[in-house]
Amino acid sequence: MPRVTDDSAPVVEPDDTHASEAAGGREAHRPRSTKPHELGFTPRRPVPWLAPLLLISTGLRTLLAMLFGAYLDKRELQRAFADEVPRQVGPDGGLWLDYVADLGDGFDATYSVAYLLAQRELTVDGHRLPRAQTLIMGGDQVYPSASYAAYEDRCKGPYQAALPVTPPERPTLFAIPGNHDWYDGLTAFLRIFARTRDRHFGGWLTGQTRSYFAAELPADWWLLGLDDQSGSYLDDPQLTYFEQVARRLGPQSRVILVVPEPTWVKAVDDPTAYDSIDYFVRTVVAPTGARVRVILSGDLHHYSRYESGDRQLITCGGGGAYLYPTHQLPERIEVPPRETLSRRASRTREYALAGRYPTAGRSRRYGFGVFARLPWRNPGFVTLLGTLHTLLMLAMAGVATQDVDSTDQRLFSVPLVMMVVVTLLGAAFFAKPPTASGNRQVRHWLLGVGHGLAHVGLAALGTWAWLGLPPHDWPWPLPAVAAAALYGPVAGLVATQLVAGYLLLAGAFGVNLNELFAGQGIEDAKAFLRMRIDPDGTLTIYPVAIDRVGRRWQVNPDPGPDASWLAPAEPLRPRLAEPPTVVPADARASN
Repeated sequence: MPRVTDDSAPVVEPDDTHASEAAGGREAHRPRSTKPHELGFTPRRPVPWLAPLLLISTGLRTLLAMLFGAYLDKRELQRAFADEVPRQVGPDGGLWLDYVADLGDGFDATYSVAYLLAQRELTVDGHRLPRAQTLIMGGDQVYPSASYAAYEDRCKGPYQAALPVTPPERPTLFAIPGNHDWYDGLTAFLRIFARTRDRHFGGWLTGQTRSYFAAELPADWWLLGLDDQSGSYLDDPQLTYFEQVARRLGPQSRVILVVPEPTWVKAVDDPTAYDSIDYFVRTVVAPTGARVRVILSGDLHHYSRYESGDRQLITCGGGGAYLYPTHQLPERIEVPPRETLSRRASRTREYALAGRYPTAGRSRRYGFGVFARLPWRNPGFVTLLGTLHTLLMLAMAGVATQDVDSTDQRLFSVPLVMMVVVTLLGAAFFAKPPTASGNRQVRHWLLGVGHGLAHVGLAALGTWAWLGLPPHDWPWPLPAVAAAALYGPVAGLVATQLVAGYLLLAGAFGVNLNELFAGQGIEDAKAFLRMRIDPDGTLTIYPVAIDRVGRRWQVNPDPGPDASWLAPAEPLRPRLAEPPTVVPADARASN
């Protein structure tokens, strides 16, 4: 099957009607259908995050990254790469920028966002927002793990289809890696986003040669993108690069800082989470007199904005991955936290939650959808629970009736004590996996063990019901076959509802919030940022929300070379998640 490659995309001149033919290959052939051999990539379904094999593989990848990340860290090797600092400016002396993060999951959500980013102009709540000249990708460009094939199908392919060729304004793309980009040690990320030739990503031109970047913007604004995903430190080549950039900053300079994680929120549970960002601001930016006015991050798949004085802390991870809740966000946070172990931390400032999408009420209502969405999105998880409960029931039935009287039956019978221990330990570790950040607290143990006991109780109830059915009295191994065929599917569905109830209860205590929403795989409620820097230095941030993503696509009848290949069968209806945020050029505050 042909794939989208890094072949150069032609620039569309306004009067060049044959630009598509000039490309040769992919750009000259607009797809005639939505089939993979026409698109050059395979649109993928959303990742089933609670699928057993995926849970195991993701856990192993996370564990390996934690144990061997320092040995696979390619940032130290980037010292030899070019030290480019491009200048981004529009024809009127200002600039339009887009920010998107946590894309590269299911096609419908990812392409819905990419499609809106690629349009020549959007009209959102009365605001006319032209296509941005700079696109920033804020991490986790692919799920569930980094590979060339995954990038092609889940990320680059959809963006190629959204903007097939480079338009006249020649938009530039910058990207930083997230934890999922790091799972292969940045190999695929660097090959796609940090090339030194054929620097095209669909119709966008890649503007970096490292996994981090700096760009000069209009009115003495600066865009700095950090790569601190591999650990709690910034590597020496990266610091050297930014220290050279900082020589061009001064007291009138304003900085937009792009980071992989909203550590200002995560520092509520882990006081050391913000230390790396604080170190960078304190040692690299602050000595120049420049001010960090905006910090952008993805990783949490929603939109939220905290503000204090002249600084905005914005999370916008709505590029395509499953929705993450907003109703558990703290109303106020301290950054850096007073509990940090850093002896030279910056002065603590209090930030207030100023905006979120979806709303807290809508987020709670999404949570209650777990009972229907969990089994639908994760059939493998239902099968796993059905298998475990079948084994647990057979073990209980054997103890209750003392009828394990044949060699074959003993071989296929699992000791009850072992099954109970496995159930309790599995539930306890599910409440707080070893690879999760933060410390295990009492609530994790109580909820985890309570969840395990609930499954044991459900198995006891199922055993009582099974012993009253005819298959129990059949000669061996017919009872085991009947249990697998009849009891297992029913037990799996009932146990899944028990897990859904547990997730809803645990989520109220801040436990397993990620699993509560990851298991549902909610594709709607996506968001990205469109930002405008005026020539006078005023920054306006428009948080664009999509309440419902597209689910049916058709070949776009527009024959223009830079027109999206596919168009939604029903129009997408973007709106603002909150009124535009205006960051004035002349505000003064300390870093």
